[in-house]
Amino acid sequence: MSGSCKKSELMKSRTVAELAGMISGEIRGNGDVLIEAVAPIQSATPTDITFLERADRKSLLKKCEAGAVIVPLGFDVEQFPTIQVSNVVESFKKIVNYFSPLRDESVIGISERASIHSTVKIGEGVGVGDFAVLEADVELGDNVQIHSGVLVRAGSKIGSGSIIFPNAVLYRDTIVGKRVIIHSSAVIGAFGFGYDSSGNTHKLSPQLGNVVIGDDVEIGSCSTIDRATYGSTIIGEGTKIDNLVMIAHNCKLGKHNLICAHTGIAGSTTTGDYVTMAGRVGVRDHVHIGEHAILGAMAGIMNNVAENANIVGIPATPVAEQFRIQSAIAKLPEMRKEFRALQKLVEKLNDILQSDSNKNQ
Repeated sequence: MSGSCKKSELMKSRTVAELAGMISGEIRGNGDVLIEAVAPIQSATPTDITFLERADRKSLLKKCEAGAVIVPLGFDVEQFPTIQVSNVVESFKKIVNYFSPLRDESVIGISERASIHSTVKIGEGVGVGDFAVLEADVELGDNVQIHSGVLVRAGSKIGSGSIIFPNAVLYRDTIVGKRVIIHSSAVIGAFGFGYDSSGNTHKLSPQLGNVVIGDDVEIGSCSTIDRATYGSTIIGEGTKIDNLVMIAHNCKLGKHNLICAHTGIAGSTTTGDYVTMAGRVGVRDHVHIGEHAILGAMAGIMNNVAENANIVGIPATPVAEQFRIQSAIAKLPEMRKEFRALQKLVEKLNDILQSDSNKNQ
């Protein structure tokens, strides 16, 4: 078995010149070097090809042992054969796909082991995997992919071309747009964390709304988006949500937002279009984040954020101000020593003044 695998791998081997032809690149150096695989720049070996996306990262090549490097047009590297291209990332992706083609993960047809209510409406070219559950009045558009173990609760609608990966859960009346990707174990439409605590107990508030997800949205694994108390929690068209993100009830996110892992957004928060939230951002309830705002990693958002703002820290402030704050904090131990020295000096001066005062009396 190992021999046949090795032979298969060798059949994939190509010279630098042949790879350049695949991506319409310009060769610099020896085009006869044989390449057998792809690898990141830090771990590439003499039989691997890697890539350098930007010329200002040239220092990464000092310890690189790759057989060849894909680089931007006009960027020469003496120690390696290079393939110069106009778009490094797209070109490298083609090479990766040649050496390690993606497996077809499509669900073909409707599994007999899926549970599908008689009222479900299914478009053309739909795939439903083993043990998926589609409850009453669910609607699936054309070419929807429902992977194994997915639960789609009553009244939910999924637009054409969308993919729901294994074990994701869509609560009742969830609306999913076209070409949406929802990754494994995401939960869409769970009850919001809202309680009436006026008495001696915490009573769950009404959970009568739903979640509406726009076209071309992607939702990462284990992320959660809560249903609205009334109305809809809305995720705008083209927004990309990383793994392990929490979006609370009644939030309304704009178009093309980028929400990175471990971010938590409290209830009734709204955002404009093209907002970016880096990892572990925390946003309090009932605030608005303006268009094109960037919230840096671990930012704690307590108030509204203006358009085009770039803020970071807890509580979040503009980046330049936060740098000044951090610089001042770093100097606190030294400033503390200086303050104690000044205290002692003041005490000595007071003693001298007191002594002089006593003499004059």
